[in-house]
Amino acid sequence: MPLYWIIDSRERLMTAVAEGGVTKEEANAYLDAMSGAGAGGYRRLFDGSEGEPLMDDHDIMGLAVRMRGLQQVGQPGPLAVVMPRDKHERFARMLGVLAVPDRPIRFFSDAAAARAWLDEPRIREWSKPS
Repeated sequence: MPLYWIIDSRERLMTAVAEGGVTKEEANAYLDAMSGAGAGGYRRLFDGSEGEPLMDDHDIMGLAVRMRGLQQVGQPGPLAVVMPRDKHERFARMLGVLAVPDRPIRFFSDAAAARAWLDEPRIREWSKPS
């Protein structure tokens, strides 16, 4: 499977890395793991810099709708997305569906900068349960 993730409950951080082609089924398995672990409010780093979605726009929007539904269960955590700039536009629509007031979401071109942002005190505090 070219989509790998680690859920760290102590740090309230979920990190996912895509390597190669990612199918809709693999993306749904990621969402199943996040939901099953109760990690929806965790800080999340998604590194898609080495990944390529093997999905059409309809599949991607379907995933966005599912993610939006998962957000209704609780406060969604901050999200850092790492990918090349040429892929930003395609995923910006999906992230627009996921946008909620005050939820921190940012694109990055490298994972180190994304992780540094997620580790900023204001972002760490934002994702703590109330």
